[in-house]
Amino acid sequence: MKYIKIHKEGRMILLSSLLVLFILNLVLYLHFPTILFAIITSLSAVVMIFFTYFFRNPPRTVEIDDPSLIVAPADGKIVVIEPTEENEYFGDSRLQVSIFMSIFSVHANWYPLSGRVLKSVHHNGNHKAAYLPKSSSENERSTIVIESQGKTRILLRQIAGALARRIVTYAHEGKDCRLNEHLGFIKFGSRVDLFLPLDAEVFVEIGEKTVGNETIIARLNEP
Repeated sequence: MKYIKIHKEGRMILLSSLLVLFILNLVLYLHFPTILFAIITSLSAVVMIFFTYFFRNPPRTVEIDDPSLIVAPADGKIVVIEPTEENEYFGDSRLQVSIFMSIFSVHANWYPLSGRVLKSVHHNGNHKAAYLPKSSSENERSTIVIESQGKTRILLRQIAGALARRIVTYAHEGKDCRLNEHLGFIKFGSRVDLFLPLDAEVFVEIGEKTVGNETIIARLNEP
């Protein structure tokens, strides 16, 4: 029998929401057993369905024998593919590929390749719309630098959006990471940026939808 698997980041939120809604509906039932109770009960069901859907954690496994391939770290839509200056870590030009995640996307994030985490740092910031270009440098964000098995370094940035109020990052400096492993989770609408070498071969286009831990984004120019 199939069932919905809930991501660990959403379990306490679901349980807390269920408790609050149960108490609210019980009070309404005891004091206002009228049409108001029916309306609130219906709205409560919608809220619980939304939270359950948002924190879903579909099982995904990718099998790749080419360690130079970059796999989508998130569900969403490609909104940026362009050379840009990356000044936080590299201090030079990189190929930026950005994935915008709506509130209907799976919000778990995966490692885009196997390798080693060289840097993981969280920055406080604004909560502007995640699709805006300045959100990459001005919004709340986490920066993760990964060195591939072929010794190529890429940068991944989790970015909070207008609704996102918490970025969860499991990556830490020195961690050996691999495909099929969760990198983190962003709650309620967000964006993920990848900064790749300029000679990376990109396989996606602007407007294309991605599936986290499935869609092939690019190939690094490695031996």
